[in-house]
Amino acid sequence: MGFIRFIVLVAVVTIVSVGAIGCAAEDAPAAAAAPGGGRGGGAPVPVTTAPVIQKEMPIEISVIGTAEAFSNVSIRSQITGQLEKVNFTEGDDVQQGQVLFTLDRRPLELALREAQANLERDSARAENAALMAKRYEDLAKRGIATREQVDTSRSDMSALNATVSADKAAVENATVQLDYATIKAPISGRTGAIMVHEGNLVRANDTTALVTINQILPISVAFAIPEARLSDLKRYMAGGSLRVTASPPNDEGSPAVGRISFVDNSVDEQTGTIRIKGTFPNADRRLWPGQFVNVVVTLTTDPKAIVVPSVAVQTGQQGTYVFVVKQDQTVEMRPVTVDRVSGSETVVATGIQPGDTVVTDGHLRLVPGSRISVKGEGRQADQSTQDDRKVAP
Repeated sequence: MGFIRFIVLVAVVTIVSVGAIGCAAEDAPAAAAAPGGGRGGGAPVPVTTAPVIQKEMPIEISVIGTAEAFSNVSIRSQITGQLEKVNFTEGDDVQQGQVLFTLDRRPLELALREAQANLERDSARAENAALMAKRYEDLAKRGIATREQVDTSRSDMSALNATVSADKAAVENATVQLDYATIKAPISGRTGAIMVHEGNLVRANDTTALVTINQILPISVAFAIPEARLSDLKRYMAGGSLRVTASPPNDEGSPAVGRISFVDNSVDEQTGTIRIKGTFPNADRRLWPGQFVNVVVTLTTDPKAIVVPSVAVQTGQQGTYVFVVKQDQTVEMRPVTVDRVSGSETVVATGIQPGDTVVTDGHLRLVPGSRISVKGEGRQADQSTQDDRKVAP
């Protein structure tokens, strides 16, 4: 019985050993085929790469701004009268001095003629009083007229001269009032909605404007920058006016280019920002009053910036890093310090050098030491081989 138990035990141990060897043999190919294969082992991880380059890069401030009319005028009547005619269509572009509205002129013309008639009447009286004063002076010299009569004639002449002066002022005022019946555009710009239409009674200096004109050629863009960047702005503005660009959201065209024209005289204590304005020619009218725009102020240019595609820079628990491709086609995780981001490119202060190659896609399957293959290189090599075969005799 003891011998039989020994034989059974040996058989069981043999079966277990064979099974373990079989499992190990099956797991080995799987481990070999695992992505990355640990440190240099297994199938290479397909990635895309880009070189680290050194080039000129602008130093910029990027913020959100609002387009504003360069000048804004609310048109109101300075006299009371009936609106007789509107000489434009709302939304039209108008020129400075163009007639916009015409009020009923008849009452004003009558007032002007009355003032002119009063002036003529009093001018005639003043002339007669001057003659009478001269006569009394001659009579007084011959002893015929008294000094009292002379003084009275002079007084009458002075009073009538003053009346003539008042009549002239009344004529000028009536002329001005008549001019107010024709309302002209004080600036060139684009009109808004007409708030009062023909036939309505217009009151002098009413709270409701007849129309509003916005000057959009040129146009202003207002924005605010953090007070921490104010010293940089002032330093670079000392060398001349700074370039500023503005682009509306979802606008694929090139941004509008202008110059900084205004820096506020104080920092907003509540927001910690300072208000800036840029002026843009806006010849293509891409910028519109009230529109939000992306604003970029270019302070200066860094001639030797180290630049990588922004997608190459990753963020981990220890900070920002990139995967650098080594000569043996493995990768190294290298910490970097980001200076600034400009569009799709990132300027790196420390961590990499020009000539390095960084991974731009495929980071999730990488660990330090992973072997990589650059996507597209194999297909290019195969295409070159096929071309060589076609050329060969």
